[in-house]
Amino acid sequence: MERIEELKTLLSTPKKITIIPHTRPDADALGSCLGLLIYLEKMQHECIVVSPSEYPRFLEWMPAHEKVVVFKKENERGLKEIKEADIIFCLDFNALNRIGDLEGPIKEAKAAKVMIDHHLEPDDFADYSWSETSAAATAELIYEFLLKLGNQATITKDIGECLYAGIMTDTGSFRFASTSSRVHRIIADLIDIGVDNAKIHQNVYDNNTEVRLRLLGYLLLKKLVIIKALDTAYISITKEEAKEYNMQTGDSEGVVNYALSIRGIKIAAMFKETEEGFVKISFRSTGEIAVNKLAKEYFGGGGHKNAAGGRSDLSLKDTLDKFNKLLKEHEGKF
Repeated sequence: MERIEELKTLLSTPKKITIIPHTRPDADALGSCLGLLIYLEKMQHECIVVSPSEYPRFLEWMPAHEKVVVFKKENERGLKEIKEADIIFCLDFNALNRIGDLEGPIKEAKAAKVMIDHHLEPDDFADYSWSETSAAATAELIYEFLLKLGNQATITKDIGECLYAGIMTDTGSFRFASTSSRVHRIIADLIDIGVDNAKIHQNVYDNNTEVRLRLLGYLLLKKLVIIKALDTAYISITKEEAKEYNMQTGDSEGVVNYALSIRGIKIAAMFKETEEGFVKISFRSTGEIAVNKLAKEYFGGGGHKNAAGGRSDLSLKDTLDKFNKLLKEHEGKF
């Protein structure tokens, strides 16, 4: 990170700090925010996390999660925390359009802005930026950021649990190509300070509700479409289906990976019709197929080479028709 000494000086006296994750924060976004919050509170700063929207219930075990203000539920308080902040940390996103209704308030905020992220093509909106696309997770960068601010002894078990969860999920339990030797060394350090890796895995992956499992079964049985000629599989879910299965925030997390796990499939997608009237899309791919280009060029999104997201303002049917047409035009390769 450039200007780290300047930022350390800024943080050398107590400040009012607001930390922002992206909309619908996952374990990496929330874990990075909470890990940083716990650390900064140890340094006598006054901290809060303002999330644009709700986070999955299976992340409610995270230390300090009760210090998250969900903007959609506590609009006035969220705006107050942003307006009064001396410093705003923006974690796990690199463009303000990734934070929904918070985009305007963050733009207008007078606070010093710090962006730490690992996604491609960052926007230039922060006063201090650390963008490292080779990092497997933002939590990996937060770990190294905390070392720059202090030393290994300042990272507690609570901080480590938050960061472990972020790294574990963004590396697909350490199976993605982004899992570097540096990642394994960080994970070893976190285990050495007492982080229970088995417990965290159970909290994240073995914490399903009966309803979520029935939803998953329905999607795989009834909604999985396989196009063998194009090495593609996708799943879609309508608003009515989501309501029928009482879908909650995070219930569709990871569903797209089931489509990608099919032998011979190289491109997978998940299309979810939202109450707001648009279609939320998750893309996954293997090898050299860059779904972030697909997401950016045709669905107003972006992300990593093999994991990206986007949205469509068309109907679900028209969105699926558009996707199928693009696959045929590009012969399944991007």
